[in-house]
Amino acid sequence: MDPGSRIRVAVNGYGVIGKRVADAVVRQDDMELAGVADIGADWRMRVVRHKGFALYGATAEHADAMRRSGLDVAGTLDELLDSADIVIDCTPKRIAAKNVETYRRRGQRFIVQGGEKHEVTGHSFVAEASYATALGRASTRVVSCNTTSIVRTLTALKRAGLLRRARGTLLRRATDPWESHLGGIMNTLVPEEAIPSHQGPDAQSVDPELDVITMAVKVPETLAHLHYWAVQLNRAASKEEVLAAFRASPRIVLIRESDGLTAINAVKELMADLGRPHDNLYEVALWEDMLRVERDELFYAYMVDNQAIVIPETIDAIRALTGRERDAAASIARTNAALGVGAVATVLGGR
Repeated sequence: MDPGSRIRVAVNGYGVIGKRVADAVVRQDDMELAGVADIGADWRMRVVRHKGFALYGATAEHADAMRRSGLDVAGTLDELLDSADIVIDCTPKRIAAKNVETYRRRGQRFIVQGGEKHEVTGHSFVAEASYATALGRASTRVVSCNTTSIVRTLTALKRAGLLRRARGTLLRRATDPWESHLGGIMNTLVPEEAIPSHQGPDAQSVDPELDVITMAVKVPETLAHLHYWAVQLNRAASKEEVLAAFRASPRIVLIRESDGLTAINAVKELMADLGRPHDNLYEVALWEDMLRVERDELFYAYMVDNQAIVIPETIDAIRALTGRERDAAASIARTNAALGVGAVATVLGGR
């Protein structure tokens, strides 16, 4: 790849994550979207063409079905991959693991999402924790929304020399909003069957040094996840010292109930008012005025936008795998500027 050229990115799968990745790629000044591949021929594919993105069928059969439905199709996934430097696989859980065989056979750099196992790539990615180890690799896995938030927040405490161990309870949204009519739960709570829930061990796939245990329960709403954490610090600390550690992360934003941000729907409304596409909250939104420190014990809560938090991580992973930017902080800053990360803190008074 010519060091002076833009990185050509293919997106395989135009669902909840894929459409957000595609939108984010076109906002980067060092990338261009080679095209989008999918198996469907519904309204989502018409949005692809409306946005001017090149549309490809996952197979020749899918491409033919798209054409029969009146869609303008550029070709098949194989043809898309021929024109791309890297592919972001955003297909449903466990489908990507099968697609990996194709990518490896072609010698194609690829990124999968957190629904796949760590073993699919042998590397798990959160920009603030594992960017350096992703440099020049053939592949990585951008971990799940919840795991991304865990690694971001605990890494902030770790870098400040405060973290000893962490125990978290996750209230997980039941399904993605766009398909809530197809499933989810109503009038009940569903505990995850095992302790620890899978997010804790998954965070350790990014940073094995983390002493973290998670518990999770599925709740009947679809907006976002809510986390409660009890952390034992290495020593007694003040609230301001802890807040300073969180402020040092470029992807954690401190919010306040006293500003009227008393629930996750209010935070989503703020994202809409700021003009974020899809009301995306890319940051971990952590309640500053709820946070409490008792000597060496820390208690806090935050919100995770399951549809958006991994998008900036995916953009950074593209730069790391292609070697286009070797410095994590530089890539994070570039991605954040393109996506408007940081605007929330500015609106809220610099927090």
